Amino acid sequence: MADESRPGSTTREGVAVIIPAYNAAGTIGAAVASALAEPEVAEVVVVDDASRDDTPGAARDADDGTGRLAVHRLAANGGPSRARNVALERSTAPIVAILDSDDRLLAGRFRRLLAIPHWDLIADNMVFVTSTRGADEAATQYAAWPQRTATTVLDLATFARGNVGTPGARRREMGFIHPLMRRAFLDRHAIRYNEAMRLGEDFDLYARALLADARFLLCSTPGYLAVEREDSLSAMHRVEDLAAFLACHDGLERARPLTRAEAEALALHRRSVEGRYALRRVLADKAAHGVGPAAAWLAVRPRLWAPVLAGVARDKVAARQARRGIPADTRAATLFDIPRHDPAPAAPRADVRLAGGPQ
Repeated sequence: MADESRPGSTTREGVAVIIPAYNAAGTIGAAVASALAEPEVAEVVVVDDASRDDTPGAARDADDGTGRLAVHRLAANGGPSRARNVALERSTAPIVAILDSDDRLLAGRFRRLLAIPHWDLIADNMVFVTSTRGADEAATQYAAWPQRTATTVLDLATFARGNVGTPGARRREMGFIHPLMRRAFLDRHAIRYNEAMRLGEDFDLYARALLADARFLLCSTPGYLAVEREDSLSAMHRVEDLAAFLACHDGLERARPLTRAEAEALALHRRSVEGRYALRRVLADKAAHGVGPAAAWLAVRPRLWAPVLAGVARDKVAARQARRGIPADTRAATLFDIPRHDPAPAAPRADVRLAGGPQ
């Protein structure tokens, strides 16, 4: 039998953890170490996206000597989609898992998910924390969480609607999930990350997988720990990034004939992205050219007045809260609700937002 701990393993369930990284010297070590700690991991492939700091060195410092870690550096910054595609090209294990360079895997994640049969993609719950110290505490607390394997099947309509935020509610978009994916399914359907996208690339890939009839399972047990920081790439929504996110819907809607539920859900999601794009476009035009040109662009698009005005109001409230020192805590502790019959971990400190039941 082939050794599952070696790079390039072709054993039935070996996992390739791919980590795109940019200016992540302070966090990449913990991410790499959490992946190497999992015995099911055959290879960890870090692709440094032309960082200005020593991200590659920090990644290598976390090596455990088993020969499973490979670090590649791109000569020019190409964005997260490009880095992930390079990692896919330079890995071979049959199961692919995405790990962001700020984040960590919770112990036992792959053992639990790989025990579940019959899937093309499978995702578990995510725990959100706001600091590295919070991540350490959360990892310890969730180590004792009951290892449940009950799953639900995710369809395209549910996924698309699950990515539309509710005004005034905490963000829990399904595009944040980090599933395990079978390489054979991705290869069979020629699915890779859209390199024109630096925002929403996960949504696009998962939607295309579901359009290709992927069996996509969800599990409420936490297995992924996301460490949030204000200067993360995902927090930087440029006008051009939102334009590319909006444009991806054209390809999704043409991929195959849609059911009524799928078409309505994708249209709803398109409108939500369009509203975000319009807000950033108006603000960028105002900053660059003044109020007149920004107002003129918006004036001939009356359907966008409501989301732009609502977005401006939200931004003003957020700025007022920031001046008063009120934390801009806009997301729940976990991505999915956890059933009430699962006992909660011990009460955490203030910078660890854990959940023990529906919110």
